Parts: sequence; C-alpha cells; structure tokens
Amino acid sequence: MTVILFAIPLFFLLIGIELIVDYKRKTGHYRTNDAITSLTAGVLSRVVAIGHQLIPFTVYILVYDAVALFSLPDTWWVWIVAFVAYDFFYYWNHRMGHEMSILWAAHVVHHSSEDYNLTTALRQTSGALFSWIFYLPLALLGFEPAMIITVGALNLVYQFWVHTQHIKTLGWMEYVFVTPSNHRVHHAQNRVYIDKNYGGVFILWDRLFGTFIPELKDESPVYGIRGALKSFNPIWANLQIYSQLTRDSYHTRSWKDKFRVWFGRTGWRPDDVSARFPQDKKPLSEFKKYHPKIHKAVTRYSLLQHIIMLGVTLYLLLNIGALPTSHQLIAVVTVIVMSIQNGFILSQSKMSLAMEGPRLLVFPLLWVAAGMGTAALVYAVCSVISLFVLGIAVRYTHQRPPLEEAVLPTEPDNLA
Repeated sequence: MTVILFAIPLFFLLIGIELIVDYKRKTGHYRTNDAITSLTAGVLSRVVAIGHQLIPFTVYILVYDAVALFSLPDTWWVWIVAFVAYDFFYYWNHRMGHEMSILWAAHVVHHSSEDYNLTTALRQTSGALFSWIFYLPLALLGFEPAMIITVGALNLVYQFWVHTQHIKTLGWMEYVFVTPSNHRVHHAQNRVYIDKNYGGVFILWDRLFGTFIPELKDESPVYGIRGALKSFNPIWANLQIYSQLTRDSYHTRSWKDKFRVWFGRTGWRPDDVSARFPQDKKPLSEFKKYHPKIHKAVTRYSLLQHIIMLGVTLYLLLNIGALPTSHQLIAVVTVIVMSIQNGFILSQSKMSLAMEGPRLLVFPLLWVAAGMGTAALVYAVCSVISLFVLGIAVRYTHQRPPLEEAVLPTEPDNLA
C-alpha cells in the first residue's frame, strides 16, 4: 500500500502530461466520462482493499510460517529473484483471470474501458478475492511476506506506463518486457488479439507459453469487451459478469452446468440457457463506444465531484491508522455513494441530478455530527460550492438542449 501511495502523485503527473500530448496531437484518446469512471474504479479498489486485503496477507503469513522450505536471506539477489518469480505467477494469475469465468468476473473491470490511456491502468477491480492463491508457492519457497508485498506493488506500478497509445514500438524491449505496443494487444477485443499477452513486467512468459502476438499493422486494436458495459457506474462494472453468471447458474436445469457456469471457460453458457436467453453480440465492425450526450455544465459538475471524492479518499488512506472505525465507515460510504451518483450523472440520468441536492446537504451534516473536525468543515465548504455549481448545471440542462461534452474519438477531449 505504501509503494502505491507514493506512486499516486507520479500517476497523476503522467496523466497530466499525456493529456497535454493528446490535446496537442489531436488524437482524442481521452473522454471525460470514461476517464472519470476509470479513476473512480481505481479509487474504489483502494478503498475496498482496506477491508479484504488482510485475509490473503494473513494466509500467506500462515503458509510462510508453517511450511516454508527455505530461509532466504534479505539480499539484493533474493529481491531480484522474488521480482521475477512474482511476475511468473502473475502471468498465470492474469491468464486464468481471462480463461475461467469466476476469475474473469473480477478482472473484467480493467477491460471495460472503451478508451486506452493512462487512466485505464487505474481501472482496477474491487473484488479480486482469489488471486492471492497463485502466490502461495512463493511462501512455500521462503520469500518473506513484506518482500512479496513490495515486489507486487512494484509490479503494479510498472504496468501503469504501458497503458498509452502515444508510444509505439520500443525495439529490443519488445522481446523481453511488456511494452505499450504489446499491452495494447491485450486490451483489444479483436478476435485475433483475444487471450494474448498476459505478462505484467516480462513478455517472456507469453513467448514461452504460446500466448504472445505482436501488434499487427493491418489490425488496429478496438478497445473494450464484446459484452459492452454500457454504463459509467463503477459498482456495476464490478458486478456485471457476476450478475450474468448468477442468472445463468439459476436458469440452467443441469446441476453440473450450475457449477460449470462459474468454473468453466470464460464465455461458456449452458445450451438450455443460451436457447432461452440468447446474447446478441454485433460484429466488431458495428461497434460504437458508449457515449451519452450531456451538457458541458453537467460534465463540469461531475468532474468537480470526482475531485472532491479523490480528496475524501486521500484523507481516508493517509489517516487510516488514526481514524476511529466510525469515521472510516463514514468516509467509505461517502466515496461509494459519490461514485454511484457520478456514474448515473455521466450516463444521462436526470434523477441522479435531482438526488444531488439532498446528498450535498445530508452528508456534510453526517460528517459534522460524527465529530470529524476540520475534515468535516472542509467537506462542508466543498458541498456548498458543489450546490452552486449544481444549480448552474441544472439551469443549463433545462434551458438548452443537451450538448455532447466529449467529442468524437478523432478529436481531443476538452476537460475544461
């Protein structure tokens, strides 16, 4: 967690630089609605991790203490071996996350973005409950828990920079490391690219196990998933596939298939369910990005709420050890409610705008009543400013026809 926290300022600096480059080159790789959703999903993944990350960490420690075969010294070469070994097991964790339905249900969040930029790297799942199992062999080999947590965080930090379209190929690096070019392939929904390039840091594992493909000159990647999310709600992004698997498992008449739905190959559905509830997936040539039209004033209000939510999250993460449980809970609920509301706003829900007024009144009072001190005062001031901006957004929405805030993918997005 500490490594990730230190890396956050660097992440936002690089996003800012990419935004400037994107604007100057007029490439249009950013849309405000999609970028906000990616960042919000990343925030939720960090907040939810507060609750469930202790479980895998505890299991790893138990295995390490009970059955570690070796006692490895804390030397530089052990750290290098740990870094490489972690990436090897990450490859298999990542690969199974694409090839088994229940694991894909968690990982799909990261692939649900229909854009590809540095914010996509932060669109992480809040429900990876089983990935820790893949790293238990490292405990068996004797790698200390703190070492694995650190190299795992470094692995994740490395993967950030490869989520860009502004870097083409990188010569010899393409043969050894995961690069923007070969990772763009991984995020594509083109049939030729599906289930390829799983590596985190090293592309060597893909070359070794037959899952590598280079970015083809005559096949531009089309980003997103075939069963498109069609929502900017980060909660639904986390639940979409779980919901489908639950329905399929419930409706199939075969008890064997009720189990296979969850642990079978990704995309597999029982014959009786497919017949009763067919899924119509249009050809890739007909694919269009999900892009509801909303007034610029509404998008600016949404962007303001996202910035405030980032502030609440940063306050929570930096003070997690000092905050009482009740204050932690209030901050977490605030982040979750703001995330859901913002998703509805970006999806053109007028009801969500109507609900913003009560939210902006109730939550600051909750913070004050809980005795959250200076933080409550700051949050209340932000809410007052938000009420003013909300009034402008509602007025423009009613007085003028909706205008599309995020322009076509061939032009740069205006985040102002």
